[in-house]
Amino acid sequence: MARALVILTTSTYRATDFVDAARALGVELAIASDAEPPLGTHDRFVLIDCHDIHEAAARIADLAARTPIDSIIAADDRGVAIAAAASELIGLPHNPPGAAAATLDKLSLRRLLAGRELAQPAFRPVGPSDSPAALGAELGYPLVVKPTSLSAGQGVIRADGPAELARAVDRARRIQVRAGMPADAPLVVERFVAGPEVAVDGLVWDDGLEVLAVFDKPEPLDGPYFEETIFTTPSRHPVDTLEEIEAATARAVSALGLTHGPVHAELRLGPDGPVVIEIAARTIGGLCGRALRFGLMETPLEVLVLRQALGMRKRGFHREPEASGVLMVPIPRSGTLRSVSGEEDARSIPGVTDIEWTMSPGSQVEAMPDGGRYLGFVFARAAEPAAVETALRAAQAALTVYIA
Repeated sequence: MARALVILTTSTYRATDFVDAARALGVELAIASDAEPPLGTHDRFVLIDCHDIHEAAARIADLAARTPIDSIIAADDRGVAIAAAASELIGLPHNPPGAAAATLDKLSLRRLLAGRELAQPAFRPVGPSDSPAALGAELGYPLVVKPTSLSAGQGVIRADGPAELARAVDRARRIQVRAGMPADAPLVVERFVAGPEVAVDGLVWDDGLEVLAVFDKPEPLDGPYFEETIFTTPSRHPVDTLEEIEAATARAVSALGLTHGPVHAELRLGPDGPVVIEIAARTIGGLCGRALRFGLMETPLEVLVLRQALGMRKRGFHREPEASGVLMVPIPRSGTLRSVSGEEDARSIPGVTDIEWTMSPGSQVEAMPDGGRYLGFVFARAAEPAAVETALRAAQAALTVYIA
């Protein structure tokens, strides 16, 4: 029986989906995690420290020396560099560790893409001793300030002038430090790119990128914070625009040196064409992958990832003919979550297929830009993406979130 090891951290939403995918394929699953399993350790589990990539990789390699492991998959960002390093030690297919690490550092990502002259925002690093005003004068406004190693929009703030930029840099730095980054770690300041945003999910093979889905983000993401809410697919952009999006993503993947496994990209459609915003060596985050089904059997995304990792499939799975989408239920303000009302009404909306909550009453929640999580996810399907968007907007209107 084939065995895949999945790196599942305590902060991931993805454990259930990968367990279900392994069960569907008849694959034995090994787990690497930063927390003990509920029933204690066993021969298919290894405890790791996600902050120590090399030690975590060595622990996984030690497990592989005792019991066979045929592939290693990272469920989210925190496992990406560990998966690459451990796979290299064991001799499994993998992304180069340097390429995987670059996807986790926005400054490294920008510098690598700049070296290949790909379309991306003009950028500069800003350290504690640098002058935000000088950078603003050099780059021009509006600008976006980003922590280098956070995701899901955490700490990302738009600034339209010198005073706003100074405040944004200060706030982003405090958010970055609170997340465990060193006080002298740089931030990235980028020129804001106006235009609609899309997301691309795919798999990287030896001969290049296979695009699985392109998501539209119908909500304008103009700041000052960048909280994503609605994703729909297939994209409603023209065919020639989609070809440009896919080509730009493929060039960025190649420029970074990614060679194996899932990728998730974020691009803006600027006046001169697609501009690369982010590239991650993983699938789409949160539970958003549940919006995707492939082939006649409506195969889940995680099954495709496992099959590729284990050498069980080739290219050619196409997304289902129906349109689909997901609403990430936002956190309106920081505090203590008391309740969410209106779920029954939201579930009754035509097109809504499921609602999954990821935070329970009593949880401490943080709104953007301080936090980077969502209350839950609403899923919808319909004949056309416009109908999916309508269903998700109606579900969002039906839900009322109470936060003390």
